[in-house]
Amino acid sequence: MFGGGGGGLNPRKMEQMMEQMGIDVEDIDAEEVIIRTDEYDLVFDDAEVTKMDARGQETYQVIGSPAEVESGSAGGATDSAADDAGSSIPDEDVDLVATRAGVNEDDARAALEDNDGDLAAAVEDLE
Repeated sequence: MFGGGGGGLNPRKMEQMMEQMGIDVEDIDAEEVIIRTDEYDLVFDDAEVTKMDARGQETYQVIGSPAEVESGSAGGATDSAADDAGSSIPDEDVDLVATRAGVNEDDARAALEDNDGDLAAAVEDLE
């Protein structure tokens, strides 16, 4: 977790010191980490993620080599199911619009796509 840098503290000693200072460290088994910006997304596949809690202040450390992709094109676990259906609209949004407007899921998905994912506009168009 912490590099010795040529003769520094060993990891066990570092953990003991952090525990004495009230810092809890937890490794997170992350499959993918996405950092979204206005211009691009940074996608870390198989990143090492560490959560540190120091007296209520949580800090996350991400270690890995990111791939820079166009903003919004990085998919997550929830997007992959929607991508299989040929759309980037989350299934939860489709269900909500279909229920509110009283239409089938295909019509709800089409309305959401026409309105760039805007739930209220999609429901209004369908009513």
